[in-house]
Amino acid sequence: MSLEVKIMEQMKEAMKAKDAVALEALRAIKAAIILAKTESGAGDTLSEADEIKMLQRLVKMRKDSVEIYTTQGRSDLAEPELAQIAVIEKFLPAQLSEGEIEAIIQKIIAETGASGIASMGKVMGLASAQ
Repeated sequence: MSLEVKIMEQMKEAMKAKDAVALEALRAIKAAIILAKTESGAGDTLSEADEIKMLQRLVKMRKDSVEIYTTQGRSDLAEPELAQIAVIEKFLPAQLSEGEIEAIIQKIIAETGASGIASMGKVMGLASAQ
């Protein structure tokens, strides 16, 4: 099931539940999908990687807003942004824990025989591919 279909289903549920914060976040995702589809050179569908990048961008924008609001002492504006982040993150794949990332990096280092800072680029390339 594509992201767009999932978003539409969630929007219907949010409307029925009268969940304004979730609805606002879902509408932002839908708008970003439509915008991405209408960009020059874009096709009718988005790849999964493009969808993930788009969702990560939306989360980052909201996190930046939360940071600004909290530094200005505006928790009333930060709370809805945090709630929207939670809604958007439901559509992102699960993040690896720090321990899992360390284990993957150690495995790559052992496999490549990397030693020192000179081979960091090689290790980082393989790690980001995984």
